[in-house]
Amino acid sequence: MAQELAGWRHIYSGKVRDLYEPVTGEDDRVLVVASDRISAYDFVLSSEIPDKGRVLTQLSLWWFEQLAGIPNHVLSTDVPAEVEGRAMICQRLDMYPVECIARGYLTGSGLLEYNESRTVCELPLPEGLVDGSRLREPLFTPSAKAEVGEHDENITYDAVVMMLGDDLAAKLRSLTLDIYSRAESIALDRGIILADTKVEFGMSRSGEVTLGDEVLTPDSSRFWDAALYSPGKSQPSFDKQFVRDWLTSDDAGWDRVSEPPALPAEVIAKTRARYIEAYERLTGRTFV
Repeated sequence: MAQELAGWRHIYSGKVRDLYEPVTGEDDRVLVVASDRISAYDFVLSSEIPDKGRVLTQLSLWWFEQLAGIPNHVLSTDVPAEVEGRAMICQRLDMYPVECIARGYLTGSGLLEYNESRTVCELPLPEGLVDGSRLREPLFTPSAKAEVGEHDENITYDAVVMMLGDDLAAKLRSLTLDIYSRAESIALDRGIILADTKVEFGMSRSGEVTLGDEVLTPDSSRFWDAALYSPGKSQPSFDKQFVRDWLTSDDAGWDRVSEPPALPAEVIAKTRARYIEAYERLTGRTFV
């Protein structure tokens, strides 16, 4: 249940974030609060990961700074004390119904499609690639947003053109690949591989295409340790892999249909540490 915040009215809860608007309703600001909730296999778990919301918010803010020149939705971090460190005041955007994904490495759903057809989102790829292969150049592989609890569906670039038009589709592709290229270089300098990332855009009230939501966090990106990188197998990642692994283990006894069981304390602690490690290695700052 979302907490009450003086001066703000709760309007929406997603898997991880809660949105609030001013009680006056007189402006275009929205308060975005990142909770400690964690989701896996399209379920929001009953267990939370302490400090996860702070990590996601602080890391997003750091990345927004690194991506200077790309308009983003952040207006202020002067938020109510109860959510300090895990919230941002942002401008409202009319969000586009497309998940903008850039892939520099072959893994995940892209690998599944490649193994069937030697394509990713119908883009042809060469023979001989394996799990974790670095692609010759990053790919824009969009997906259509699904309802909460449903899987996003990979779509082609032509489908984006049909939805949004030539000019806007080209703009979203260009911005997504620019963000990936810049972030990949920054991360690699810190010993971390950015395998892929998802970003979202919307239109501001002034008509400008604007980067929204979170950006380049372990929830929206695959980060791998460059020192451990070894193509041909699944790579350890800086995200909720401990959670996924435990849920699919015999110890959990979960059927992947009913509500998932509560996480053991050890899994919670390891997942928290992994998120914090990603933050500290990328930013060079100590998480407080």
